[in-house]
Parts: sequence; structure tokens; C-alpha cells
Amino acid sequence: MVIADLDKLKIFGNNSQERLERALKNLQNGNGIILVDDEDRENEGDLIFSAHNMTINQMALMIRKCSGIVCLCMTNEKADFLNLPYMIKENTSNFQTPFTISIEAKEGVTTGVSAKDRLKTIQVACSENTKSSDLAKPGHIFPLRANNNGVLTRKGHTEGSVDLMKLAGLKPEAVLCELMNDDGTMAKNDSILHFAKEHNLIILSIQDIILYRKFVRDYK
Repeated sequence: MVIADLDKLKIFGNNSQERLERALKNLQNGNGIILVDDEDRENEGDLIFSAHNMTINQMALMIRKCSGIVCLCMTNEKADFLNLPYMIKENTSNFQTPFTISIEAKEGVTTGVSAKDRLKTIQVACSENTKSSDLAKPGHIFPLRANNNGVLTRKGHTEGSVDLMKLAGLKPEAVLCELMNDDGTMAKNDSILHFAKEHNLIILSIQDIILYRKFVRDYK
């Protein structure tokens, strides 16, 4: 079973529009969602929250149940404003994951690793009043630059998460991390479904966002 198959996701909504609009409502209410991609990409589920609404408890859950590589997805405009260049000039990763240099809040954190510290760094980075000089580099939060045209150009979790924030009418910064099993392997299929049911989360796919933007409404 490939969880991204739209038929497999009908328990979360009968069609892409229903699933996506339920997910948007969850995000607007301060809750998280799970976004899955296709079998020919990572074929994984990412836990996603609005960067502006995330709580310490949600961050602690993400650290416990995910890979530990907590990422802050943002627009290129925001990354440029914060002076966050790509981590490397020539990206040779399989899926061209758009990492910038990692960051840490300069004030209000200790080691930067705790749930409280990571959330503080995210809050500082997302504040409209923040300057590049308010962030130390490197750090324990990993920003990602979303393609300007979102999932219509790049079918990645980075673009999907920022697209969801825009469609929800939220500020376009999202926090994500890949779900893992307790044995250290990446969560797949049944494991992702179990986690979603346990935590009352909607699962939707990158394809759901593509279809919604093309045929229902777009944020532009």
C-alpha cells in the first residue's frame, strides 16, 4: 500500500477538496496535519504545524516522534530578508532539498536543543521585527526555502507546507519533521495511519494540494 494513493486517504475525506479543507481548518485552529508525498519521492509522512501557532507541547511531540531534524519552511522572500543563503551552492541531494544555513535565536535560549529553545528560535525567525543579526548561525533549526510557485513546480513537503499556510490564510511559515517509528526506521503506510488516528490528525497528499490549487482555488 502506498499511503499517498488518493483512494487510501478517503477515511480523511472523500476527495481532495474535502481532505484539504479539513486540514486547513485544523491548521487555523492551531492543530497539526500529516502531509505525504509520492512513492517515487521520499514516500514519507511529515508532521506539520503553523510556525506562528505551534506550542511547546507540539514541538515536544515532534521531537519525540519524528527524525529530530526540525525544519522551518519559508518563502524565498523571507529567507532573503533574514539573509539565509542556501546551505551549499551546488545541491547534489536526490530531491534537491532546499536547506539554508541552520539557525538559532541569539537571545532567550540555552543550548538551543530543547523543545522550548527550538520553538523560541522559530518564533524569533518568524517575527516581523526580527533582523538577520538576531539569529546565530549555525544552529538547531533548519530553514527550507519553498519554490515560489509551490507544489505546481516542486512536489515537495517544503512547498506543500507553505502552500497550506497560504491557503489557510496564515502567515507562510511552517514547521515540519519526518515521522519515525520507535525502532528508528522511517514511518510508512500503517505506521503513519496509526499515528494520525492516535493524535486525531488529518492525512493529505501533495497531490491533494496540486488538485485543489488547480481546480478549486489558489492563493494567488
